[in-house]
Amino acid sequence: MTALKSTLPDAARDTTAQALQGTLVDLLGLSLLAKQVHWTIVGPRFRSIHLQLDEVVAFARSYADVVAERSSAIGVAPDGRVETVAKTGELPTPVDGWTQDSEVVALIVETLGAIATRMRERIEATEKPDPVTQDIFIGLTAELEKQRWMFQAENH
Repeated sequence: MTALKSTLPDAARDTTAQALQGTLVDLLGLSLLAKQVHWTIVGPRFRSIHLQLDEVVAFARSYADVVAERSSAIGVAPDGRVETVAKTGELPTPVDGWTQDSEVVALIVETLGAIATRMRERIEATEKPDPVTQDIFIGLTAELEKQRWMFQAENH
């Protein structure tokens, strides 16, 4: 099959593709993790956190699509396969079974913080190679940090 061509020079495309792929894996992992604890949360704040987790899942899935399509637009096939997410993902794994609401909040705060930190590195990495991707990353990071703040406020 013939590869799609990019308007980016090869080196810029490669740097950008690596940042996009890492972001895609983070977002897919986040959506899976948030949905898992959405199903297993227990505690007095069950309902509010349960609904808040749906917001995280929705934005993670939406941005995953944007990121994957950006990868395709620069001529690189995105890899969102389960095997890829499992092998290359760096997110914590939720406990098996029911999870107390305060533990869910702590897990989500930790996860969103880790992804936001990697996103800031990716923002810097894509500044010169592809400002279009960098712009996507800036918006995504703002949303990650907003969600982190909202969850962090739950435990104070």
